[in-house]
Amino acid sequence: MANAPKIAFTSVAPGKATGTLVVFCDDGVKFGASAEQMLRPAAGLLARAAKAERFNGKAGTALELLVPDGLKADRLVVIGAGKAAGRTQQDWVKLGGAALGKLPKTGDAVVVADLPPAGKGGGKGEDMSGAQAADLAQGVMLRAYAFDRYKTRRKPDEEPAGARNVTIVTADVSGARKAFAEREAIAGGVLMARDLVNEPPNVLYPEEFARRTLALKKAGCAVEILNMAALKKLGMGALLGVGQGSAHESRVVVMRWNGGKKGEAPVAFIGKGVCFDTGGISIKPAAGMEDMKGDMAGAACVVGLMQALAARKAKVNAVGVIGLVENMPDGNAQRPGDIVKSMSGQTIEIINTDAEGRLVLGDVLWYTKEKYKPKFMVNLATLTGAIVVALGHEYAGLFSNSDELSERLTKSGEATGETVWRMPLSPAYDKMIDSRFADMKNTGGSRYGGAITAAQFLQRFVDKTPWAHLDIAGTGMDSRQNEINKSWASGWGVRLLDRLVADHYES
Repeated sequence: MANAPKIAFTSVAPGKATGTLVVFCDDGVKFGASAEQMLRPAAGLLARAAKAERFNGKAGTALELLVPDGLKADRLVVIGAGKAAGRTQQDWVKLGGAALGKLPKTGDAVVVADLPPAGKGGGKGEDMSGAQAADLAQGVMLRAYAFDRYKTRRKPDEEPAGARNVTIVTADVSGARKAFAEREAIAGGVLMARDLVNEPPNVLYPEEFARRTLALKKAGCAVEILNMAALKKLGMGALLGVGQGSAHESRVVVMRWNGGKKGEAPVAFIGKGVCFDTGGISIKPAAGMEDMKGDMAGAACVVGLMQALAARKAKVNAVGVIGLVENMPDGNAQRPGDIVKSMSGQTIEIINTDAEGRLVLGDVLWYTKEKYKPKFMVNLATLTGAIVVALGHEYAGLFSNSDELSERLTKSGEATGETVWRMPLSPAYDKMIDSRFADMKNTGGSRYGGAITAAQFLQRFVDKTPWAHLDIAGTGMDSRQNEINKSWASGWGVRLLDRLVADHYES
């Protein structure tokens, strides 16, 4: 990433640091041993400033002092970490993001990674573990991301970051470096996904998206691109129907990482990659249509995940498959009333050409199931506005035929902050997509239960393979801003699915 901060770990804080000094405190404005020692010359000033600003160390709050008397640092930033009890890995990542958010766009910074001990009785305080220091560093890396490559004129506050060096002080330097190697790989996958989603659609159309996946070869992934001839030979009529109105040809990309036992069934991840979605003949309203460049966030997540798994040398066999199309309304475009034949042999009546993502996923799910016989399949898609109505931008919708997979995804979401909420599947909803003229229709014909009927459609292409569908329409683009993301594109799902693999499927 351009202008990314250079991150280093040390056990001794530079004695003559003249940049920004960042320390953390609990909700009693208590510091760890290392921070307390460094702050001793300015203890009186800090206490007065905290009182004057009513700073109490509550999580997410900060106290800043310019040219603090008694310290060599140019600025002192105290960040509240809140109560020690129940602090999670994700809290450390957020603290790292909060720290980066308080740093200037250029210069050096020292972050002291320690906090006072939990509970009563005081004591010397305890340094964060190397893993926690690495979590801080990952938060720094994620927060530093910005997508501004197309700006040629900027306001003063929009100037890109210059050279920044962030040194994290920790008692466990070797542990921090080892842990950060893995966390850096995961963050790299997130940033790759963000880049893909943020790109304009005239730059990132299906053929170009496919070409960019070739970069995964450097990390050790095998990449295969299926062109139009291959897709027609496979019989992917549902996917091809979506893209037939576009001047850009459709593609399917298969990415494989073989880090597990030879011959062991892979885990599989499938992504919707509609590089731009006008709605087709059932055209969308003009207002907000520019956001439909992000309708490939599911595919972007799969690419980022495969990059992360390969970069950290995950001990698993994994396959990522993405369907890349553009949904446009020209004279050759798919029409409402058309009937297409999917790769599975099932026929689909097109009711609404704006319900296109499920057509793409249906063929890609079937292809993945048949060719790779995976342990499970998880697909991601910005599939329905209905899920945003139901869950807003806080949770992704989870639909699954497997209680075990659902539970694991839920726990992984809680651990990473990329949370999911399980939604129902049932025969009653399935009947809503039965067609008079074909095996099924591509919408339920009603504004009610739209996210569910979309999931019921996908379920018809998975048979008995354990499967989960994540509807990320509310989380994958136009995402909520937080401590570790200030981008329109969040890269949502990379950390969630990497955690799922790490906790349950690595040998």
